Amino acid sequence: QALPAEVRRNILNAVADALLTRKDEIVQANQLDLANAAQDKVAGPLVKRLGLTDEKLATLVTGIRQLATLPDPLGNVKAKRELADGLELSLTTVPIGVLLIIFESRPDSLPQIASLALASSNGLLLKGGKEAYHSNTALHDVIGDAIEKGSEGLISKDIIGLVTSRGQVNDLLSLDDTIDLVIPRGSNALVSYIQENTKIPVLGHADGVCHVYIDASASEEAACRITVDAKTDYPSACNAMETLLLHADTVENGVALNVLQALRSAGVKCLGGPKAMKAGLSDVATQKTKHEYGDLTCLVEIVDNIDEAIDWIHENGSGHTEAIVCAPDSPAGEIFLQKVDAACVFCNTSTRFADGYRLGLGAEVGISTGRIHARGPVGVEGLLTTKWQLRNLSGESYLATDFAGADPKRTFTHKNLL
Repeated sequence: QALPAEVRRNILNAVADALLTRKDEIVQANQLDLANAAQDKVAGPLVKRLGLTDEKLATLVTGIRQLATLPDPLGNVKAKRELADGLELSLTTVPIGVLLIIFESRPDSLPQIASLALASSNGLLLKGGKEAYHSNTALHDVIGDAIEKGSEGLISKDIIGLVTSRGQVNDLLSLDDTIDLVIPRGSNALVSYIQENTKIPVLGHADGVCHVYIDASASEEAACRITVDAKTDYPSACNAMETLLLHADTVENGVALNVLQALRSAGVKCLGGPKAMKAGLSDVATQKTKHEYGDLTCLVEIVDNIDEAIDWIHENGSGHTEAIVCAPDSPAGEIFLQKVDAACVFCNTSTRFADGYRLGLGAEVGISTGRIHARGPVGVEGLLTTKWQLRNLSGESYLATDFAGADPKRTFTHKNLL
């Protein structure tokens, strides 16, 4: 926290520069991990997340540079109040402390998380999956060197720790007197295990069961384009569509059939819910009404109205991201936005917008579906907490007893200044 904002910005820009100048080194390490994954027959969605492409690296660099341009998040006064004459209270932003991030497969998470920790002055311990060992090691080295260069030697690369041994994780999860927050990024099994084996607060989500609801008022073009993007842009991402809900009228007006044709043309396998099977929209019945496929598979079901769609989402969703496609002037859009309970609720946009970079946060440490502290894509703001500061500006002594009793020596003013 004592590190000046300008130094933190210089470090972030140095990290972005290093990701570009040492790209070949990073990609070469990533190729080793991909080769090992193929040999070990790692599941397809994990392999998809494992790859580091030029596009992914370019997006990382853009996000980190964006993060460097944001106002300093530390020391911001969120509230200010005069308690009495000469006694001023303020609420300011401060780092949470030490973060432990445990993530599977996705090595592109490492630069995002490291940059957010640097921007918010939090200490950071990283534990990546064994399938990304070479990629994570290379990225950690590149970022560590950039930290020393960007700070002109003021900060050691050791400020960000990388844990490589699986056995160390349980030891770390027991350090509730040292680590302030754990953020897991990975499978349901990973998140559940961490939640059940630590006293440290855990921020994250266990499932990404996202829905797109096609309203009766939706145009064929919008319904097709948004649905295909939500499912196929990055099928293994937690913000990809897993269930398509179709208003019954779209079956009658042909929109439903065109959407399904567009999905199938894009290589998507559409499983049918009970009503969809009865209407002949699918040849294969689903076995589950709540499932994160993580590939080019989705569930399709018919609903009679928007209320039924919302009820389905609340019963079968995971509180991650939900979207409606409707006519621009339809009241259904605002009804959906107001009534659906999820971290992210969108109207006429793809669920893939639930991302820290796309929402202008620069980067994200993950997406939280909890209700306490942070919800949705967690950027810098989600890595901050607050503290109260009380200042005596009068030079006199203020005692609690001065304000007590039927005839107090002093009286509270409780005047809001901000």
